[in-house]
Amino acid sequence: MKMKNRTFTAIVQREDDGYVALCPELDVASQGETIERARENLKEAIELFFESASSQEIQDRLHTETYLTSLEVKVG
Repeated sequence: MKMKNRTFTAIVQREDDGYVALCPELDVASQGETIERARENLKEAIELFFESASSQEIQDRLHTETYLTSLEVKVG
């Protein structure tokens, strides 16, 4: 089967002494000691997800529309 490239979103946040990376389209996450390592680990986790998940699981988890936006909220 021919593999094709697809672009996904990676949200990376600092957590304690490292970084957590999340792909919101698939609800897949990973971590690493650096931003780049967290991104690389997330990419590997996504690839492993597609290798092992059934077609039905992929269809159930895949969010085809993901939007990143800012919100202004009153606090304090």
